[in-house]
Amino acid sequence: MKLIVGLGNPGIEYQFTPHNIGFLAIDALANECRVEVRNRQCRALTARAEIGSETVLLAKPETFMNLSGLSVRELIAKNEIVPETDLIVIHDELDFPQGAVRIHRRRSSAGHNGVESIIGALDTQDFLRIRLGVAPDRKVEDGMSYLLSPMRKAQLETVDEMLGKTLEAVKMILSQGEAAAMNYFNRKPEPEDPVSC
Repeated sequence: MKLIVGLGNPGIEYQFTPHNIGFLAIDALANECRVEVRNRQCRALTARAEIGSETVLLAKPETFMNLSGLSVRELIAKNEIVPETDLIVIHDELDFPQGAVRIHRRRSSAGHNGVESIIGALDTQDFLRIRLGVAPDRKVEDGMSYLLSPMRKAQLETVDEMLGKTLEAVKMILSQGEAAAMNYFNRKPEPEDPVSC
């Protein structure tokens, strides 16, 4: 079984903020699988689902972002998950442009408090991450204030497209392996051919 964890903060006031994109991704996966993420275990809301031939446990920690690792560690222990092979963490990434989907493992937290908490709780950086770009389209003075503010309508349209890509990324990881998914989602866009006159 794979454990797929989306990072965010509980509470209606945070629901549609950039920092909660991980929760929105779990909701999109659950919707695709026709399940509801409402079972409470290990300080998280969870749901079991089938994606392709793989059984997955979808989880949204309720510990608030900075303590996400406490919930993830308990989920791993209870469900006998091996982080290096069976854990996928989905989270927002302020360093990537809006709409970008990238897949990495064995990276530092890059300042993301939720990821930092998980690394500390598991004592390893060796787990798969799907990083979803939420960078603002213009410079902001306070990154954290931006991450915790509701998204505008134009942003939500971009988010919908990104969540669709996230579903594809998860399916590809589970069916073809992480290397294939990384090759596909992490490639740089091809430069457009110059138009000849």
